Amino acid sequence: MRKRITLLFILATLSLSALTGCMGNSNNNEETVTPAPESSSSISQDSLVISIGSEFADGNFDPCTGSGTLGYDLFHTSLLKITTEVKTECDLATDYKVSEDGLIYTFTLRGDVKFSDGQSLTPEDVVFTFNTAKVSGSSVDLTMLEKAEVTQGNKVQFTLNKAYSPFTRTVALLGIVPEHAYNDTYASNPVGTGPFKVKQLDVGQQLIVEPNEYYYGTQSQFKQITFLSIDEETALAAAKSGQLDLVMVNPEYAKETVNGMHIVNIKTSDNRGFNLPTAPETVNSAGETVGNNVTSDPIVRKALNIGISRKEIIDNALNGIGTASWVRFEGLPWANEEPGLKDGQVEEAKALLEEAGWIDTDGDGIREKNGLKCEFRITGRTDDLQRYNLAVALSENAKPLGINIIAEALDWSTCKQIGRNVPTCIGTGDYSFIDVYNAFHSSFAGADVVNLSNSAMYRNPTVDGYLDAMLAATSEDEAIELCKKAQYDGTTGANVDFPYLWLVNIDHTYFVRDGLDLGTQRIHPHGHGAPVIQNLNEWTLTN
Repeated sequence: MRKRITLLFILATLSLSALTGCMGNSNNNEETVTPAPESSSSISQDSLVISIGSEFADGNFDPCTGSGTLGYDLFHTSLLKITTEVKTECDLATDYKVSEDGLIYTFTLRGDVKFSDGQSLTPEDVVFTFNTAKVSGSSVDLTMLEKAEVTQGNKVQFTLNKAYSPFTRTVALLGIVPEHAYNDTYASNPVGTGPFKVKQLDVGQQLIVEPNEYYYGTQSQFKQITFLSIDEETALAAAKSGQLDLVMVNPEYAKETVNGMHIVNIKTSDNRGFNLPTAPETVNSAGETVGNNVTSDPIVRKALNIGISRKEIIDNALNGIGTASWVRFEGLPWANEEPGLKDGQVEEAKALLEEAGWIDTDGDGIREKNGLKCEFRITGRTDDLQRYNLAVALSENAKPLGINIIAEALDWSTCKQIGRNVPTCIGTGDYSFIDVYNAFHSSFAGADVVNLSNSAMYRNPTVDGYLDAMLAATSEDEAIELCKKAQYDGTTGANVDFPYLWLVNIDHTYFVRDGLDLGTQRIHPHGHGAPVIQNLNEWTLTN
């Protein structure tokens, strides 16, 4: 029978350094750790110990500064929520209306909701949350919010400074905080309307949560759940020692055997691919080189997209775990998979390159045109083995085409800084269709743009027209159809201009204790495996 073991015992068993920290929440200044008593030697039925990476290592659980905004918050809920079909429906709100001009959103609140301290949710809390998040600027984008105000007692009205159809998604991804309890220590000691509350936090080591007795939804079966902040190899060793109920692993570990556990692969919209700068090289106002003289040729971009084998790349880089992907938003309602191209067309890709003047004139295996070698650098992250493995696998797979791709591993800060010149492995996957706008709109294509929005520097006036109309739409259905047209309308769009080379929707992979049911999971967004906790309160254990 497996013995439930505390964090301290786990780390000692695995020969790690002794822990120091605080009992209780991190706003306690004591520096000693008192080990919790061990449970009986029988398998625990009312507690879990899991490892999902470093998601909670910093101890920040404040939605107003960015926590939970990818769609998996343990401590807070929102006016709307994302369903398993990735649609929006009411949560803290009972209904909402949008004005004909798309500038005013009015939400009616439930009257039966309490925060985890027992105080009732009020419309003033909602207004406070949005105003605080807007000032913070580090949470969801609220630059379009002109004002938030309470109207008619239990109603909250948002006035926007421009029509912005993704506002429903913004609302669904911002957890509501209580004005009465929001203070300097809130990030580590949240008081929310979600299914859990913090029982103990040792920053950088562990988080222990327990059910929020005031939560209006499904109550968790478990009295407490412990999240360990340990590296993946240590976590896998702990799982093999019978000390974990769930552990996130990268695909290279997915073929391991762990007694008493089974592997679970969950489909995602967590896409991996490379931006292919569509503009030729130039120097921006900061003196940085942006654009790329090779990838700016649309024939090179098309040849890569149709000539490589995504399956071979996934087999070589990810142990065969993942779903081959052509488009940025695969698995989400706004993805457009037309015109349905296929890869592995090596001879067709070579013919395209030959016709465009890319010829291997010196027999070194690398094509050239007008004295320019068909070669360029790409980067993967030093802190993300998956991305570097994909870079290396892509480099090898492109060689038969006569395209020389030089794969390097650099720190993420550098990857982003040079990413508009040197394609980098990017990860995407968002529950908001604003991601379509950010990926393709020419307003982000300029040489002086400093973020990775439209890092391909893509410009297409027709696409801009669809995306501008998408923002002005007054319903999600209308907006989503325009998102799809921006990708391909039967003639033009990003899906045939190939500003990106998408490779794979990675699976989020876990070893899960036998008998532990993770419930119905919506497709995971970008999040390195942490989205599995999106329905943590619905998990059940049958043995």
